[in-house]
Amino acid sequence: MLRACVLDFQGQWSKYLPLIEFSFNNSYQATIGMAPYEALYRRKCRSPVHWDESRQKSYSDQRRRMLEFSIGDQVFLKVAPMKGVMQFGKKGKLSPRYIGPFHITERIGGVAYRLDLPTSLAQVHNIFHVSMLRKYVANPSHILKKEPIELKANLSYEEIPVEILLREVKKLRNKDDALIKVQWRFHGRNEATWEPEEEIRVK
Repeated sequence: MLRACVLDFQGQWSKYLPLIEFSFNNSYQATIGMAPYEALYRRKCRSPVHWDESRQKSYSDQRRRMLEFSIGDQVFLKVAPMKGVMQFGKKGKLSPRYIGPFHITERIGGVAYRLDLPTSLAQVHNIFHVSMLRKYVANPSHILKKEPIELKANLSYEEIPVEILLREVKKLRNKDDALIKVQWRFHGRNEATWEPEEEIRVK
């Protein structure tokens, strides 16, 4: 929701956070059949705060992808690095990854699906919103490299640096700033990123 409205917030998203939280907590969730507020307090929320519904709907319509799967389809599951782990808070540092493919075994409501996960992912709940899935079309020519990603229960994983490819020193006015090019565990060399050397040493 923040991403959908960030252009209008003009860099002041923090003051809109309570409104975003209010809107989310009072939005209907198909997986539980009600809004989170109603599920927690057993009553609908009453508040004088109102959103410009037409503008919110236009944002949603622009970003919504009409995805639908059938039982037996193969899909990839979206996972992402843990926030704050070897990313240093920089947006777009490491793009989300997909694992799989997994077979769909059941459709839950209109926007959720149950996946046939392996025993190695037993700690992960096997029902996912459609936004976390990407369809895979089986092709015998595809060769998929299986990587042993240790997923947390919230579908996050820890990124670990495996190799330093390059080192450069940038001269600033008052000091020299050392940077190193790091290759990460679940990413190829073409996805290596430049990081401050001191921060990597501390982490």
